[in-house]
Amino acid sequence: MAKGNIGVTSANIFPVIKKFLYSDHEIFLRELVSNAVDATQKLKTLTSVGEYKGELGDLTVRVSVDKKKGTLTISDRGIGMTAEEIEKYINQIAFSGAEEFLEKYKDDASAIIGHFGLGFYSSFMVSKKVEIFTQSFTEGSTAQHWSCKGDPEYTLEDTIKADRGTDIVLHIDDDNKDFLEETKIQELLTKYCKFLPIEIAFGKKKEWKDGKNVETDQDNIINNTNPAWTRKPADLKDEDYAAFYRELNPMGEDPLFHIHLNVDYPFNLTGILYFPKIKNNIDMQRNKIQLYCNQVYVTDHVENIVPEYLTLLHGVIDSPDIPLNVSRSYLQSDSNVKKISSHITKKVADRLAEIFKADRTAFEEKWDNLKVFIQYGMLSDEKFYERGEKFALLKNVDGKYFTFEEYKTLVGENQKDKNGDVIYLYANNSDEQYSYIQHAKDKGYDVLIMDGQLDVHVVSQLEQKFEKTRFVRVDSDVIEKIIQKDDTEKVSLTDNQRDALVTVFDSQIPAIEKTNFIVTFEHLAPTANPVFVTQNEFMRRMKEMSALQGGMMSFYGEMPDSYNLVVNTAHPVIEKLLADEEAACGPAVTPFVDELALAESKKAVLKENQKGKKDEEIPAEEKEQVEKLEKQIQELTDNKKAVLKSFANDNKQVRQLIDLALLANNMLKGEALANFVKRSVELL
Repeated sequence: MAKGNIGVTSANIFPVIKKFLYSDHEIFLRELVSNAVDATQKLKTLTSVGEYKGELGDLTVRVSVDKKKGTLTISDRGIGMTAEEIEKYINQIAFSGAEEFLEKYKDDASAIIGHFGLGFYSSFMVSKKVEIFTQSFTEGSTAQHWSCKGDPEYTLEDTIKADRGTDIVLHIDDDNKDFLEETKIQELLTKYCKFLPIEIAFGKKKEWKDGKNVETDQDNIINNTNPAWTRKPADLKDEDYAAFYRELNPMGEDPLFHIHLNVDYPFNLTGILYFPKIKNNIDMQRNKIQLYCNQVYVTDHVENIVPEYLTLLHGVIDSPDIPLNVSRSYLQSDSNVKKISSHITKKVADRLAEIFKADRTAFEEKWDNLKVFIQYGMLSDEKFYERGEKFALLKNVDGKYFTFEEYKTLVGENQKDKNGDVIYLYANNSDEQYSYIQHAKDKGYDVLIMDGQLDVHVVSQLEQKFEKTRFVRVDSDVIEKIIQKDDTEKVSLTDNQRDALVTVFDSQIPAIEKTNFIVTFEHLAPTANPVFVTQNEFMRRMKEMSALQGGMMSFYGEMPDSYNLVVNTAHPVIEKLLADEEAACGPAVTPFVDELALAESKKAVLKENQKGKKDEEIPAEEKEQVEKLEKQIQELTDNKKAVLKSFANDNKQVRQLIDLALLANNMLKGEALANFVKRSVELL
């Protein structure tokens, strides 16, 4: 028996192996099973070049658990190791055994994982002792038994083994007993080894018999050795792609379509990416792409390998040019990763363009599910925007689809305002904004539906891309002002009439939390609504963006919603209301108005005399006069408003007009809605 110290550059690698090599304990199983597959593939390679002439026989890699002994064993019938190879590949940690092998057989060993040796030491993250029982495939070799208790000392001695290959026996330590549970090992093998190219057996298949699960004689093979992405696209049918998607996502909806990646220059890349039916919640769709390295699972966090928007796709990427164990910073700077990312982006855009051209009707049918993904890509990647603008669609409230160029042709002249700007009208809820949409349609205008999670950002982007174009939500103002063709007719109210109507309407607006209303006036067609609600496009858009982005934009999110309560002074109902107000309130209000005019005039004279004087230069008597006048003005104003509010309180029509406007904007709720219904019955 030989004893020795493992050759390492640091004094003791075991205390730091977890930090140095791996970030997750469970990865050890991937490494050991990958090594077993690697050793098996090496034997197949040697056979193919005539260097091994024996019978290959059963090449299944077997994983087994013995809870009584506290061991987990990984066994293969691959090339095995001699004592010299153990010394070279196991006892010298800094050397990777597969590198030399790959160099020698580089023309025949493209599928070899290449991580044997280094990955073996991940076993000590969960073991108090690790043993290797190995028999080399070389004729006349002696089986070897290597043992180590997680320190630099090891033992190596001759042993007897019935067959070639290697058994790795892990004596699981007390902190990791969960790795002796069959369900845990089954879960990890399924996660990490599901598509390895050599069959991996974990126990026997079970079947339900006599009220319990009973083991059969059939091996429980946990992997698909020939997954769809490793095969040629010409050899696959649509049902093969669909079956593979179900294998990846057993509970998922059927995808829209797929892209098969197959590149061998200037880097190696294979894979299949699927377009899922993406709902509005983007975050729910992430991390559904699995990264593999020669069929060995690496991660499902691929944000450093593909652009962020591509993480919405589902499927598999496999590349030997992306190492198994690297840091995120390495991935971000690696040239191969950047090339792969760029290639995938182009392939995705090309595939979308191809589908659009081949069957536009089918593409339109899928648009609502594709929309978020395409918009996300166009917002975050300028090159993707340049490709995507040819197949990205705009949808109107009637369910018709247009490319950007088609829609510009449709509305370019008809929806041009007096300044030459083309106005793209849109709604985000065709039911709630129905009356506004209908008013726009009555004018011969088209209205888009923009109800997606990213539409508020898309609108801002397209305004920058399209020359002399503005996107305006259809309820942001009266349509005559949104698309102003000529100078609109001015409101012909006196200042006193304005003040009176502002007080009358403002006093009857119901209190809505974090919502402000400003009463404004427009002279519209007599057939237009007498009162309606609009919301400023800029402020509303800023609030919507703040809800998505947060950060500095959160300032807008904290501000109350601000709406305009627009009164149409040309409507007969408003004209009558104004006449009724003047008849009912005139006798009481006129004296206040006259006194206010006199007080304001006196105050203006005093203020004019004080102009240019310092505070100390103004006589105290004058200051007192100004204060008295201001107090008088406030009292007269309050008295005038009290008369007008009393009129408004008694005039059910005022509140009815306001509530109708709020109802049309889906803003009448709770008690206010109940009162509206009751009042409507009374007015009938």
